[in-house]
Amino acid sequence: MNILFQLFWTFIKVNLLSTSGPASVGLLYHEAVGRFVTESEFVQAVGLSSVLPGSDALQLAMYIGYAAGGIPGGLTALLGSILPPTLIILGVTVILHRLRREAWVGSFVKGLTPAISVLMVFTAWKIFEKGSGGGWAGWLIGILSLAAMRLNAPERLVVLAAGIVGIFFLSP
Repeated sequence: MNILFQLFWTFIKVNLLSTSGPASVGLLYHEAVGRFVTESEFVQAVGLSSVLPGSDALQLAMYIGYAAGGIPGGLTALLGSILPPTLIILGVTVILHRLRREAWVGSFVKGLTPAISVLMVFTAWKIFEKGSGGGWAGWLIGILSLAAMRLNAPERLVVLAAGIVGIFFLSP
């Protein structure tokens, strides 16, 4: 069987049968070691992909594909990695687009919105609680950030400014 087809099929299987992260690395280890790369090459690939910025799974796919089939192998492995999630997202989008005018979908989203908002507030509270060693300064930064966002300030600038203020006022 052609090496490019084997790479493509391997990465299709890995991405259909696992979520990204440690589960896919374990499955990919089982599928790739001894077939496309040696164990030491795989360990090196995992280490390299964790250090580089970007998606570890895609970098690992390109590394294994390149080791097995050169540049065409790297591109084939990349295509096998991005095709399943892309098709799934497109399918979900098509379904949601067709259902968007249904009354129950609108009611579902209206009911989901407060639940997600509360979940985000509790998550933010937990993060603030664990990371706030700043006392009143931390509370002040949080309140000012909330006020700035409420006044429609650009979110990225608010987060950046809060981080910079935190460096100066909350550093030991």
